[in-house]
Amino acid sequence: MFLEKLKKYPSDLILLILAALGIVILLTINILVFEPLFSVYGYGILDFEFAWTKEQILIIFGVWGDEVMASQAAGVYWDFLYIIGYSVPLFALILFVSRKLDERILNIGLYMSLTPFIAGIFDIVENINLLVMLNEPAFASFVPLIASLSATIKFGFLIVGAIFFLVTLVLLVLKKIKK
Repeated sequence: MFLEKLKKYPSDLILLILAALGIVILLTINILVFEPLFSVYGYGILDFEFAWTKEQILIIFGVWGDEVMASQAAGVYWDFLYIIGYSVPLFALILFVSRKLDERILNIGLYMSLTPFIAGIFDIVENINLLVMLNEPAFASFVPLIASLSATIKFGFLIVGAIFFLVTLVLLVLKKIKK
């Protein structure tokens, strides 16, 4: 079974390299793309992701205008790469730390290591719907709902994965202190 193989593969070194590469992608896109793009237009990307209704989207678009909407669309395209930047490191770090603890926590960690990838799937659904809204003036009224619901589920899975990682990290530190 796939999860059983994760108990040993990839190696810890590969996991740490993957985590580092993902973090480099995450930071690079944050600094070069998202920071300048999403901080100056009255409504940010989170307002867009969590607008929930067509009426709220139209208010945001009215503030943004065509030029900002085009920039935001470019940002959404970058977000597809950004998914790798958060999902791979969180996966690798959950797995790395879980392997250092007892079998019971490792078994939970195997499942928890999948949460960033599940979040990534919902991020893809969200991005597709954001792009529909940005590129199709007559988008259906359910599109913002799907985008916002997908964003909510995405952040839920990321928060669960991050909390699990932090808890297991604390457990690992306590284990090391006890020795």
